[in-house]
Amino acid sequence: MLAPYACQPLASRGRRHPESMSTFRSAFQRDRDRIIHSSAFRRLKHKTQVFVEHEGDYYRTRLTHSIEVAQVARTISGVLGLNSDLAECIALAHDLGHTPFGHTGEDALGRLMEPYGGFDHNAQAIRIVTRLERHYAGFDGLNLTWESLEGIAKHNGPLTGPNADPKHAGVALAYALAEANADWDLELHTHASAEAQVAAIADDVAYSHHDLHDGLRSGLFTEDDLMDLPVSGPAFEEVDRLYPGLEKMRRRHEALRRVFGRMVEDVIHVAQNRLEAANPQSVDDIRGMGTTIIRFSKPLYQELKAVRSFLFHRMYRAPSVMVERARVTAMVDDLFPLFLKRPELLPQEWREDVAAAQSDTDLARMVADYVAGMTDRFAIQEHGRLFGSGPAT
Repeated sequence: MLAPYACQPLASRGRRHPESMSTFRSAFQRDRDRIIHSSAFRRLKHKTQVFVEHEGDYYRTRLTHSIEVAQVARTISGVLGLNSDLAECIALAHDLGHTPFGHTGEDALGRLMEPYGGFDHNAQAIRIVTRLERHYAGFDGLNLTWESLEGIAKHNGPLTGPNADPKHAGVALAYALAEANADWDLELHTHASAEAQVAAIADDVAYSHHDLHDGLRSGLFTEDDLMDLPVSGPAFEEVDRLYPGLEKMRRRHEALRRVFGRMVEDVIHVAQNRLEAANPQSVDDIRGMGTTIIRFSKPLYQELKAVRSFLFHRMYRAPSVMVERARVTAMVDDLFPLFLKRPELLPQEWREDVAAAQSDTDLARMVADYVAGMTDRFAIQEHGRLFGSGPAT
């Protein structure tokens, strides 16, 4: 039984291109399945989370991260009486627009695209599901429901208007999102559904947990380091009390699953209290609240800030990671200008789009679509083929 403020598939605002209803799947289940079967979703298998794809089989990739986010989103939304299919759909789609080499690749492509409208992976995800996936006879993209598109676009909050994050003030919408929004108003000035907010917090839960795990496995820090941090320190202490002398890998897993559990339980507890106090009676009540309903408690949020600061300095900016960041940035810096100057190097299936380009901006955005769609391994292979064994210095 869904809560009154949950998104009801039968009350969906529909699809940009009308389709008949499935006889055995809800509208949001159909959206989820289209995302899973998309080319962009498959490519996440070989796209960086933190460590470049080839560095080890045990590290998270964008695909495994997205699956973990979806699992958390289903759990939280189920407890809260929300539509778990929609929450899962948004979670699975939230990283479709990521470049090769994670945020490092995005930073490089964003800098290169500054003269042509910039680049943002959230906006690129919308571009993928509305334009770039070209498999269906009747439309470009996946023809997702309005609710799924809304969730992908603004799961992190409003992008315009008084309730938008201050970082958006005075900044033009990314062109990919502006184009999609002009075609179908996603009401970017409001908050998204509770399901989309759950997908956003599930992303925070998943990466806060698995980045600790991957950092330990990489040797960038140790369990002793985590003993000094909030959240993880008490978790290790509890495991040591309950299971003295536990083997190292089991100890690690037991402690980090407690970190994971505390985050999920905190989100559920806070959401239940906030929903009871606000008493929303519809999904539009959630959108119009002017604040996020799904969030961490203030004490845990502050503790997680300390954990994230630790991860930033000891993992995301570790010397070995910075060396790799410089290497892959140079690759993107080589590939994008080359394809822009010589678009004939693009694959045959892109030639028709190249011929249809009306301006340098059109061409640059097409090249950005191509480079952003690359996996880590393909970008490395293409760079080796076109430039030799290493990036230009």
